[in-house]
Amino acid sequence: MLRAKRIVIKIGTSILLDRYKRVSIDMIRNFARQVKTLNDMKREVIIVSSGAIACGMETLNLKKKPKEIEKRQALASVGQVLLMKMYMDAFAWEKMRVGQVLLTHEDIKSKDRCLNLMNTLNSLLSMDIIPIINEHDALSFTEIKFGDNDNLSALIAQITDADLLLLLCDVDGLYDKDPTKHPDARLIRLIEKIDESVEKLAEGTKSEKSVGGMISKIEAAKKAGYYGIPTRVIRGDIENIIVRVIKGEEPGTLFLPSKKISRRQWWAAFAYKTKGTVWVDEGAEAAISNHGKSLLPSGITKTEGDFRRGECIEVNNNKGTVIARGIANYSSTDVNKIKGLKSVDIAKKLGYKYTEEIIHRDNMVII
Repeated sequence: MLRAKRIVIKIGTSILLDRYKRVSIDMIRNFARQVKTLNDMKREVIIVSSGAIACGMETLNLKKKPKEIEKRQALASVGQVLLMKMYMDAFAWEKMRVGQVLLTHEDIKSKDRCLNLMNTLNSLLSMDIIPIINEHDALSFTEIKFGDNDNLSALIAQITDADLLLLLCDVDGLYDKDPTKHPDARLIRLIEKIDESVEKLAEGTKSEKSVGGMISKIEAAKKAGYYGIPTRVIRGDIENIIVRVIKGEEPGTLFLPSKKISRRQWWAAFAYKTKGTVWVDEGAEAAISNHGKSLLPSGITKTEGDFRRGECIEVNNNKGTVIARGIANYSSTDVNKIKGLKSVDIAKKLGYKYTEEIIHRDNMVII
């Protein structure tokens, strides 16, 4: 990772906690020292940090995370203040400044707001200010339900054209089986391609104070990989581990990137929430997956959901497995009318015709 100039570092809740299960200022100071070293090495660092809910539990002296979404959001609101105070103090000790950025998914999927985010982050970095990013837990349901800060860090890496995504957690990396249950579990050093066999290796966390787990880390690595960004999952409490990675050491698990997609395809695959699903036959699946073709109405067998033209939809094969994601050229109402038809018959059936494809190849990503 010697060539990585811009690095996104995701710090998980589990790695921030001390033996009393409280967010540790010493651990945050440790990260601040390492970021200062990277800054001196002319590296740019963006931090995506979890921990707001854990800080809220500490502030309110709660031992167990409540099940109610609104109470978790209240905890995040209280805890985010303490979390940022700890980051400010730790980085001030290193004579560095930080800036808080709280995001919801709406900020990512809106092109105007996303452009503003890109400009803000670039401005902070140009002023030697370290961005500290967190999901806006007080407003967003997504992160509270399932570890979206892993996925958020991948999106931030993509948006900022980062060279490396580091996911810090409390395990050494991805194992071939659960190391807490199997003493002979083997650490997998390199993942060249994320497929179904890799995804099956992951198990979600059961921690009371964190969300996500290895499943969300694999999802994040997959997203970053689509944009040509490698991801390394490492144990965050190892001495000087971040600096050691940047200097060339290879701990943990490295996920190699796949073929880089275009910015337009990135928007289709990751920035938008999917609004519906279409199922395709074997011929259409082969055309899309093996030959990089667009999705035509003739290959569609059924639809699900109510989506409009221009919204993101998933493409399933006849077994129900997601094979692609993209921007629909027709609404679900229209697709239901023209599914199974040849493209030349679209205008005859609808009375109009936007394009020959339901999803154009340039607006679609193979999953």
